[in-house]
Amino acid sequence: MKTTGRAAALAAFAYTALCSVAAFAQTAAPAATTAPAPAPTPVLDTGNTAWMLTSTALVLMMTIPGLALFYGGMVRKKNVLATIMQSFAITCLVTVLWFMFGYSLAFTTNDSAGLNAYIGGFSRFFHHGITVSTLWLPGVSNIPEFVFSMFQMTFAIITPALIAGAFAERMKFSALLLFMGLWLVFVYAPIAHWVWGGGFLGTAGVLDFAGGTVVHINAGVAGLVCALVLGKREGYGTTNMAPHNLVYSVIGASLLWVGWFGFNAGSELAADGLAGAAMLNTQVATAAAALAWMFAEWIVAKKPSVLGIISGAVAGLVAVTPASGFVNPTGAFIVGILAGVICYLSAVKLKHALGYDDSLDAFGVHGIGGIVGALLTGALADPAINALGKDASVGKQLYGIAFTILWTAVATFVILYIVKALVGLRPSTQEEVEGLDVTQHGEVVP
Repeated sequence: MKTTGRAAALAAFAYTALCSVAAFAQTAAPAATTAPAPAPTPVLDTGNTAWMLTSTALVLMMTIPGLALFYGGMVRKKNVLATIMQSFAITCLVTVLWFMFGYSLAFTTNDSAGLNAYIGGFSRFFHHGITVSTLWLPGVSNIPEFVFSMFQMTFAIITPALIAGAFAERMKFSALLLFMGLWLVFVYAPIAHWVWGGGFLGTAGVLDFAGGTVVHINAGVAGLVCALVLGKREGYGTTNMAPHNLVYSVIGASLLWVGWFGFNAGSELAADGLAGAAMLNTQVATAAAALAWMFAEWIVAKKPSVLGIISGAVAGLVAVTPASGFVNPTGAFIVGILAGVICYLSAVKLKHALGYDDSLDAFGVHGIGGIVGALLTGALADPAINALGKDASVGKQLYGIAFTILWTAVATFVILYIVKALVGLRPSTQEEVEGLDVTQHGEVVP
């Protein structure tokens, strides 16, 4: 009996122990399965990096030689070298300033949370702290930060270069250099931070895939202010100011079109499906806008011009820029048609009705086109293309447009009067009549 009782007790103990182990295993197993796995170390993505290196070169090509030839062909022969010189010199000036200050102010986080809504910090001045191993967006695009900075530098280069089209043939070269340097630091860098660098417009849900607000509205409004402050060209309205070589302008527009694929598709920062959608949207909108401008001009002026079709193409490129990564191809088609017609009316009819001298239609094409594109981004954004599109609205886009116009207009006006006080803005009447090529640079085209 004792033996039997002891055996029964041992059996009961063993059974209880096994049940306890089983219960422990059942409760421990879920904990083991829900424990977070260690995050993998971000590794440079060579495919994304290769695409971004290519995109960067394409966007730089948009300014030199693209914009230089586009603008250079539309001015009079006596100003062609001065106009091309402006694009080339701005490329050099902005490169140095972006390396020194611009990148940090636009794309780093300010130590003050309050200030970070408006301007970045100083930690990347002179690109301090960036190495060949530093990645931009670790775990997302995994491209070198050097490449990201260089890509954004090309945007910073073309934006002030676009402004020069508004005051072509009538600004002193010394004034241009001083104005563009100040404008980059006090206008472009802050607005780039507002939208793309963690500032208040981006956090408010303003959508700008590749620069409709940061680049085109910004440059177009600044150009209009410059045109108004400088006044009209000598002889405007009475002297023949027809383009001297539209072949240059066609070549320039073609280079802009090709380079714009880096501008828009490159802004995805990755070689993926959304970059492909942005590329197709860019092509569709540009072609639609070129045809829309051409047919509008054909109806109104009775002849379709070379200048008209290339201007329409640029209008389409501008308008689809903010929308390229948010709309579907049908949306891009609508953007292109509306941009072509509206920018034609702005550049040809509105300018003449109001009487301002926007020499090469920087405001009429880039300012108006950027506004059209920004608004249509809010109206046509497709969440199936980009999930961020689900929160898009015209109201949010208007909010971004309004703040950009306000700051750009006021700051540009102030900078112009500072430059005017320091070195003056315009050459003398005689120098302007002779042409800026010889009076500003001592050279002429034979």
